[in-house]
Amino acid sequence: MTKFNTGLFITGFLQVFCVTIQTWFIAQSYLPGIVVVGFLISFIWSFNVKRIAFGSMLDRVVYSAGASAGATVGIIVGSWVL
Repeated sequence: MTKFNTGLFITGFLQVFCVTIQTWFIAQSYLPGIVVVGFLISFIWSFNVKRIAFGSMLDRVVYSAGASAGATVGIIVGSWVL
């Protein structure tokens, strides 16, 4: 995996990881987490949108794999935090 693809995987992972934790925090009404993670979701997205919109099919697959992993780890960490 190239350095660029590793970066796409990581940013996909981080964005969906945050979305998953955010969902858990909302369900639990955990306001500090909602505020912090809500900001992080938009901040990370601002880096991702251009890279994916104009990327190749491989870029999209790598990003999506990171997102899938992020969702899985996000629910584990979210339940652990609360």
